[in-house]
Amino acid sequence: MKNTLFTRQTLTVAIALLSVAVGGSSFIPGSAKPADDLQGTISISGAFALYPITVKWADEFKKLHPNVKFNISAGGAGKGITDALSGLVDIGLASRDIDPAEVKKGAYTIYVTKDAVLPTFNTGNPNAAALLAKGVKRDQFLNVFVTGNVKNWSQLAGKVSVPIHVYNRSDAAGAGETWAKYFGKKQEDLLGVGVYGDPGLAQAVKKDVTAIGYNNIAYLYDLKTRKQVDGVHALPIDVNGNGKIDADENFYDTVDHLTDAIAAGKYPSPPARNLGFLFKGKPKKKELVEFVKFVLTQGQKDVDANGYIALSKAKIQEELKKVE
Repeated sequence: MKNTLFTRQTLTVAIALLSVAVGGSSFIPGSAKPADDLQGTISISGAFALYPITVKWADEFKKLHPNVKFNISAGGAGKGITDALSGLVDIGLASRDIDPAEVKKGAYTIYVTKDAVLPTFNTGNPNAAALLAKGVKRDQFLNVFVTGNVKNWSQLAGKVSVPIHVYNRSDAAGAGETWAKYFGKKQEDLLGVGVYGDPGLAQAVKKDVTAIGYNNIAYLYDLKTRKQVDGVHALPIDVNGNGKIDADENFYDTVDHLTDAIAAGKYPSPPARNLGFLFKGKPKKKELVEFVKFVLTQGQKDVDANGYIALSKAKIQEELKKVE
């Protein structure tokens, strides 16, 4: 009995001493590592473009740091930037360039990945085959979305005369701003019926055979099959303007072919663009700094599978310096 008591007391003291030796963290022999002491709540809102991958990053980060909580919502880049600059959230998801006025208010952006805005159309369009073969030139898109001079699908490709129904984002959206920037314009210059959010715009085009719109990659591809979703597809851009989609312009069949093309610079920029986390001033809270570091290191392995483009090694190092 005495030996048993001595053994228990000795073990208790040994564990206590070992806890002190590892800096006060609870540590039990045989465990892989000390218990994680990172904690806090990270609130995030903003761009639909960044929302899916940010949720994935948060889930993976919580596996390493279970005491960190996340509140994440989508609502458009404009909302996220406003929320961050007003202190309502820690991170605004930004999918457009930051205005000088926002920089004056303290906007501090760390870029975390890259994607693109794609023009879209309904696959039931009677001129679909011709559109896929010929593509649409930049000036033609401009005359659909900005001037309104092109009003019929037969003016773009095919012989069937059907009106073009233009759909646009109703919310202050990075996708809308980026698509407009392709023409040297602002989102408010774009024509069309306003629809809220990326999912809403994709659904509107899917329901209207004569529709044209635009979406971020994540809302046009099934990440399991890697192929485009039923009903609404990317409308190919005739980048070189020769009146047909050449082999090196034909990369929309799978999300992997598309992201490879964007990474190689085959798709114009804009509408390809960097996506970033926006803070009000340089982030200082430990949980924010560690989350950014995670996203720019371990988190990059999740980028390709989720339909985004990983940053270059040089760009990653550049962005990591922003949290040093």
